[in-house]
Amino acid sequence: MAALRDAFLIVAVGAAVVLTNLGGPRLWDRDEPRNAGCTREMLARGDWITPVFDGELRTHKPILLYWFMMTAYAGFGETEFAARFWSAIAALGTALVTYDLGRRLVSPATGLWAAVILLTTLMFNVAARAATPDALLIFWSTAAIGAFAAGLYPVQGAGAAAARLEFDYAPPPWGWAALAYACMGLAVLAKGPIGVLLPCMVLGLFLLIGRQPAPSDGHLEPHMPPWRTRVTSWLHCFAPRHVLRTGWSLRPLTAAAVVLVVALPWYAAVAERTDGAWVRGFLWDHNVGRAARSLEGHGGSLFYYPVALLVGFFPWSVFAVPVAWEVVGHLRRRSPARAGLVLSLCWIAVYLGLFSLARTKLPSYITPCYPAVALLVGVFIHAWCTRTTRVAYAWQLAALVCLGLVGVAMLVALPLVIPRYLPGAMGLTGIAAIPLLTSVGGLWYLHRNLPRQAAVTFAVGACVLCGTSFAIGAACVDRQQTFDTFVAYLQEQEPAAEIGTLGVSEPSWVFYLGHPLDRLYVPQPDAVTPADAAQPLTAAATPVRDGAFEPPPLQKPAQDAWQYLRQRPQRFAITSQRYVQSLGGLPEGIVVVTRTPYFLRNDTLLLLAAR
Repeated sequence: MAALRDAFLIVAVGAAVVLTNLGGPRLWDRDEPRNAGCTREMLARGDWITPVFDGELRTHKPILLYWFMMTAYAGFGETEFAARFWSAIAALGTALVTYDLGRRLVSPATGLWAAVILLTTLMFNVAARAATPDALLIFWSTAAIGAFAAGLYPVQGAGAAAARLEFDYAPPPWGWAALAYACMGLAVLAKGPIGVLLPCMVLGLFLLIGRQPAPSDGHLEPHMPPWRTRVTSWLHCFAPRHVLRTGWSLRPLTAAAVVLVVALPWYAAVAERTDGAWVRGFLWDHNVGRAARSLEGHGGSLFYYPVALLVGFFPWSVFAVPVAWEVVGHLRRRSPARAGLVLSLCWIAVYLGLFSLARTKLPSYITPCYPAVALLVGVFIHAWCTRTTRVAYAWQLAALVCLGLVGVAMLVALPLVIPRYLPGAMGLTGIAAIPLLTSVGGLWYLHRNLPRQAAVTFAVGACVLCGTSFAIGAACVDRQQTFDTFVAYLQEQEPAAEIGTLGVSEPSWVFYLGHPLDRLYVPQPDAVTPADAAQPLTAAATPVRDGAFEPPPLQKPAQDAWQYLRQRPQRFAITSQRYVQSLGGLPEGIVVVTRTPYFLRNDTLLLLAAR
């Protein structure tokens, strides 16, 4: 009964934070409209296999998000809410799995705090409110680890968890293992091989460390000095025999069979449909390529992800030092919570460690480890509420003061930044008052020695901050998007217009105009003609006689912009003022029919036509 009550509270908090005004803002460039538009083009083609966007083969992500979006489109129409619906549901599911992990490995109260903490962090809300596969990857990865943990710890409670963190090679029950690997298979359909590789590494590392030998088991001498005992124990964790036995306890044959049954049919089908082009593009360019080199300017040092974690986990990241202090204390005391702590630390180490080695870096890459971070923070918050924490009062005070300083910094910075980039949105400065007021309330309760009330005040402030930032703040920013003036003009003047892009392009234009856009270029004297200009355009999804589909092109051919506009009166081109200036102006007969500000750019979009 208590578990149902906690689950209801988690869903209520999550719905308030994640679902409020979910479909209000328009799709944000660039990933959201690509995914939403890809789903729409697949539905229009009646094709559930081949991802296509803007008439080109889309090799960026696997199929699972598009399948989920198709069902949402069927229920809600092709809207922003439908495109983001399953991301929000996946976020709620992740919070519930996090709660189950917390109550199973530590305590129900810790699980409840961890779920609420997770739902009220900035980067997790970005994933939950975006039409991207990140929320699905987070959910299925967390569900896989949760299912495996349920097999290892079938009885909830800290005592049971502590008893099972021992030197034991017994594998989890087959059913739980199969469920875990089925979830990993779905994660592979959501975002590729990392959906199985990283969760398996987390579980493998957890079992390696958790099965350190005790002096009485024959592997260590019982009267070793303490330092030698620790060193020998850690070295034994990574002994070849121990590694092999632990790897076998993960049920690798079950893993391979289940993951292949779940994920392989679609990968094989898309490879056959596109003559291998999709698999080559996805695995080589978007997996190996991102690991080997920095793509699209997304690079960074080894400190990138620790800093990204502190920013993305705000506001709860202000407790970073108290959480670290609390976790170290639990591990030193070998408290009943150590199984949950070790699993969480392994989880974080795998994701931060591997992605720090990759050359391409984005904050969203490490969001699958946010449930583990939430569990660690939940351990401290629960200890804080029950007055059992050994963290010094000064560190508790410093964390709340830090939150207030962030609020003050926002009050100073936002009035300077908003007029430049978001004119007319000065109301956003009010968001800065939320962390400031939360800090003041928390400090007042802390001063009165009421830590539980201080923690609840912080949680309420985090809910209001995330809910306001994304439900209201994002809507204020969205009002600065004025591309719909082009859409309204074209619908009124030329409903059947053909449109191309010249020098600039955004995926949202494709989505809101409702059809693919042609690619244009301006020939320059003595310049080499673009290689793709001479390529024949392969029709995207034109049915052939045997009922199959022609593979869509990897890149559409470019066309001469001025010839394109002059050939037919209902043709238009979207470009920018800066690009036209770089050309030295427009040729005779090509005119600007309407213009609008370029969102978040110091530039103006132009709609060109031949007159």
